[in-house]
Order: sequence, then C-alpha cells, then structure tokens
Amino acid sequence: MAEHPHAALVRKGFEAFSRGDMDTLRGLIAGDATHHVPGDHPLSGDFKGLDSIIEMYERLGAETNGTMRADLIGICVDGRGHAVGMTRFTAQRNGKTLDDTGCIIFRIVGDKVTDLDECVEDIDKNNEFWS
Repeated sequence: MAEHPHAALVRKGFEAFSRGDMDTLRGLIAGDATHHVPGDHPLSGDFKGLDSIIEMYERLGAETNGTMRADLIGICVDGRGHAVGMTRFTAQRNGKTLDDTGCIIFRIVGDKVTDLDECVEDIDKNNEFWS
C-alpha cells in the first residue's frame, strides 16, 4: 500500500531537516506557517513565518555544533490534514547531552505544512539543555 500523501510530506520534511536542506524545507512549509516550540528557554516560543522557522532550525544546528538528530520513529495521519511525526531527539551542547522522545503535530493544507506544534516527553530536561 502506498504511503499517505501527508505521511510522505512529513517524511520528506524530516529527511530534509536531517540533511540540513533548508531549500527543500522552504518548499514544504507555507510562508505564513507557525512552529510552536514548548518550554521556557531561548529557543522556545512561536516562530511565525517561513523565514523565522528556517532561522530557528539553523540556530538549532549552530547551537549544537551539528550534533542534533531527529530520528523519525513513526508517522500517524488522520486523513483530514493532520499528521504526527514521532522522533527520538538527541543533541550535545555546552557539555550537556539531550536524549528525549517527542513529536510534532503538523497541520497540512493542500501540499504545504501550515502549522507545527511540537511536544516533548521531558520538558524540564529540554529547558535545562537549551538554557
């Protein structure tokens, strides 16, 4: 059976993110999209607009000296414009290591992601790592 188009879009996005391919991500995310990052640290909050989202992704890479990994565990879809990408997120930064499970809930309209709502398993661990 063929993969659902929304699952394929999310998979393509995770693959591009893993390669640092911001051009491909620009083609998958709507210009007025918002990425919501949980927590209380300098990289949390609402990143509104494609440029703001891409800048945040680039900062994640820079802050972790390229050690950040978002290994895709699985994708769930509802067939109505929502997909959930589940990940194991690992990174090193300033002598600290983060190894956490999380997900991003994607809202998809047409063939573009319009909203990304991120969730993490251990918000305190994430706050400490990014602060």
